[in-house]
Amino acid sequence: MIFADEQVASLRGMVDGQARAAQGAAHGAGIAVYSIQRSARRSPIARAVAVAIGIGLMYAALSGPAVAQDDLVRPGGVWLDERGLPIEAHGGGIIKVEATYYWFGEDRTPSNDPDKRYVACYSSRDLVHWKFRNQVLKQSDPEHLGTWILERPKVFFNKKTHKFVMYMHLDGPGYKVARVAVAVSDTVDGNYTYVRSFRPLNEESRDIGQFVDDDGSAYLIFESRPTKGFFIAKLSDDSMNVEKLVSFVQAPLEGGALVHYKGLYYVIGSHLTGWAPNPNVYATAKSLNGPWTEFKDIAPPSANTYDSQSSMLIKIEGREATSVIYVGDRWNPKNLPDSRYIWMPLQIGNGEIHLPSPRPWALDIKKGTTTVTEIH
Repeated sequence: MIFADEQVASLRGMVDGQARAAQGAAHGAGIAVYSIQRSARRSPIARAVAVAIGIGLMYAALSGPAVAQDDLVRPGGVWLDERGLPIEAHGGGIIKVEATYYWFGEDRTPSNDPDKRYVACYSSRDLVHWKFRNQVLKQSDPEHLGTWILERPKVFFNKKTHKFVMYMHLDGPGYKVARVAVAVSDTVDGNYTYVRSFRPLNEESRDIGQFVDDDGSAYLIFESRPTKGFFIAKLSDDSMNVEKLVSFVQAPLEGGALVHYKGLYYVIGSHLTGWAPNPNVYATAKSLNGPWTEFKDIAPPSANTYDSQSSMLIKIEGREATSVIYVGDRWNPKNLPDSRYIWMPLQIGNGEIHLPSPRPWALDIKKGTTTVTEIH
């Protein structure tokens, strides 16, 4: 069936209405809604076909039991922003500015210009409901690599310069470039300007992580394949350079994440299995300089970290408790925009970490407490 343009416009209106309703009715409709809205920018015939399919999808979503938007984090579900669109912040990092959290990550929206790489920024005051702020980086190939890669953006606020400094993993074909890239902005959600790329401490750098200690000192965590380990390195006073080696952890791990909790440093890492999940592990030390304990599993090895890879650990200090949240990515290499997020409160203390099986949970940001849904 071929629709006239005015019929397509009418159908699009119907789908938009159904889409808005479905977004409030079911998390699972998010990707379908997103795909339909993107399809509407194609040729008239393609738009018509996509719209016709979309109407069926929306009616199917609405015909099921209604699921109201709630205050729960649903690990592995489609996490929607305030527009009703899936959050695009893969391999991300989170910083807190005053009372607001900002989540930066790889924006892999299929409609993005394929010659550019994008970083999106979202804001939240409760770590559950997120508002899209900006595509803070829309970067053309800065080092003329041809086929190029930008991954795992992390943003630091520098109190000395009052600048926001973004670090990213920059690479080329075969992951042979192995550098970090730096971009800066005057505002947290403004447009970041590319500055340069380099190898920190003259070492190869692929997966990166960030850590800000309780005293405000900022550190970059980066995996270096030739050394069969990863580095924890302090940033310079202006955060524009990696200045000093703090610790080299002799373990071939990536996806490094750190937290300082009740007098101990806990580091989490992922084995080198590409996009495939694996049993993530942790170690502890009384000082960032080490020595670090032997690595242990954070979850049953057969679970492969519940099909996720570590990205960050968030410490939430409330008036009643301090909680630590595991932030991981469940990568979907066949459809990277549909990669999901696995966030779960950790069981942590006395040198031990346990990642519970993912299920819905609630967070009281002021109290610093979490409540996990019981399995019946």
